[in-house]
Amino acid sequence: MKYFAQHKRFVRGAVAWGVIFCCVTLCLPGASAQEGDIEYTLDAASNAIPLPEIFKPSMDLSGRGFHSDPTRPQALADQHARDTWQKDIGLRSVFRLQYNLWEISEVAGNRALQSKLLANYEDTIKKVSDSGGIVIMNIFSTPQGQGKVLDKKSSPVDLKAFKAVVKDFIRYYSCDKHYTVWYEVWTAPDLDDFFLGRQLEYLNLYRAIAEAVKELEGEFKITIPVGGPSSSWWFRSVDGNTNVTPERSLVYELIKFCYHYKLPLDFISWHAYSTDPKTEKEMTSYNKSSVALMRDWLSYFNMERVLLVVDEWNYDNGVNLSAERRDRVFVSASYIPARLKNMYEAGIDQQVFFSLEDFQYNKEGIERNVGVFWFTPDPVAYNGGAKSTYNVFKELSLLGDSMFVHAPKLADEFVGVIPTKAQDRIALLIYNYIDPDIFRNYLSRNIALLNEGERRALLAIIKSDKLDKILRRQLDAATLSVSNRTKAMLKKAQELNDSAARFSAAGRNFKVVLKNLKDDYIAERYTVDSACNSNCDLIAEALEQNVSAGITSINLVLNPYSVNLIVLTKKAKEEVSRPQEIEKALEEAAKQKEAPPAQEAVKPSEIENQEIPKPESQKTKVPQPEAAKYDKADQEKVVPPATEIGADAAAETTATK
Repeated sequence: MKYFAQHKRFVRGAVAWGVIFCCVTLCLPGASAQEGDIEYTLDAASNAIPLPEIFKPSMDLSGRGFHSDPTRPQALADQHARDTWQKDIGLRSVFRLQYNLWEISEVAGNRALQSKLLANYEDTIKKVSDSGGIVIMNIFSTPQGQGKVLDKKSSPVDLKAFKAVVKDFIRYYSCDKHYTVWYEVWTAPDLDDFFLGRQLEYLNLYRAIAEAVKELEGEFKITIPVGGPSSSWWFRSVDGNTNVTPERSLVYELIKFCYHYKLPLDFISWHAYSTDPKTEKEMTSYNKSSVALMRDWLSYFNMERVLLVVDEWNYDNGVNLSAERRDRVFVSASYIPARLKNMYEAGIDQQVFFSLEDFQYNKEGIERNVGVFWFTPDPVAYNGGAKSTYNVFKELSLLGDSMFVHAPKLADEFVGVIPTKAQDRIALLIYNYIDPDIFRNYLSRNIALLNEGERRALLAIIKSDKLDKILRRQLDAATLSVSNRTKAMLKKAQELNDSAARFSAAGRNFKVVLKNLKDDYIAERYTVDSACNSNCDLIAEALEQNVSAGITSINLVLNPYSVNLIVLTKKAKEEVSRPQEIEKALEEAAKQKEAPPAQEAVKPSEIENQEIPKPESQKTKVPQPEAAKYDKADQEKVVPPATEIGADAAAETTATK
């Protein structure tokens, strides 16, 4: 697939040349300004790159976990939610689909029912592929009768039979239908709730599917992307593991396994649920970030072109039914662009938000309000709607097709900007997200930098009541019997927590300074904040400030936990106006007409001999700068074929990852 290879080359090039996020100078004003005020200067004439894929609205299409209609994939969100997304946002990015082999095999005795079930799977795949999007098909569960312990979460007892089943539907979707599909092998195989087997059994399962892909690629001369392991965290293994020993992770073992057996591996995927927007910047004991370490592994095994994909993520404070995802949903809404910005800066290639619809009232008893759509079961009609998180994805869809890039001078801990442009407009997505658990998240993100003794000492503090006392400034970290490095880490976490408490209580003054504008613009503002939680209209509000050619500024107040999209649209060119000389001449003529008659009349012959200057037209059109365009190569769409196997609707999302 040309697009797949081309996209990887682009991302690698961007990282290699140090393309750092933010095409602006972000700086705090001098002492005369109010504390927390921010001035953001954007040079409209500065360089831009094609908008990175990671900023495009991508979604896992899961939801509910149960449908009364057995022909509907049980883990697929309701049709109303999917249709609304397609109409408002479109399907041109990445969409993940849980393909449950147990579910499809369960109705094998009823060929008509199974055909309808497979048709419903294919309908979703076709819509995404025809729209220019990508389907990440998550191959999950074992067909009935093929599991070692007669369970859909079990590893297959006969890998050859399992391979044949999978190969059939890959042939159908990718080789026969040419849909654009990436195949992801299993989900959360490191958790017993999703996979019953040892680490080697997962690796052999991956090998069976990867070999099927390799054989089909050779037969049909096309590229069929395949990857995994979709673990619950990047550092997890089937035996557990922590980020202190990442070399024991399933990710590392899969990379090494594919190298040894010469298996295709096009992307590495994992889940990452957190309230920390800087999750992907987590440091390791190798004194580098988790993403940088994985890049090193891939480079060592000559797999530099493998993509890194966070295939499930959301705001998660460890509670299945979180208030920040319902009654206070503006908190998780503001988290979305903050997390995306940090993903981009860390070097992640693709991401998929989880999920389109909430999970509840299903056979597994899983209730999680992770969706951008809520619902209440109703046997008669659809009863649900969009949360304000949905409007953030609508704002992302309104970004320009190019992004300004420039190294920032000073970054703010909570406020950030995604600056983009298109041919006739500039779009700035501005967020103000304050991590409610920044104290613990900072320690968690950096604990691997400590040595073993320091880590033990810090963990002892965390398990005791001392951590909360430090958090509330009832205990001075300097008095603890720990290393200076540990004290410094605790002090930094304490300072961040103080800042979070201060800025979560009041808005921030934010000034946008725009330089080198070539035209006049109309300015509009779209806002997502605490004013509305669900079924909110995303309405443009006209800004009063004039945005004129040259240099101009826009003053805003950013509420805590808010997302603001500022859209500047070029004013339409008016008809060429009369030259100033003609206007003056007409004014003079009008004055003479109103004035009393002169005492000495001018002779007509003198008027005829006068020469009236013909002024030249002043107005000329300024050439319009063209926005950078990213011409995608024609994609060879690779998607699997459908057979008698199918995917189970009860895609057990991520129970308590």
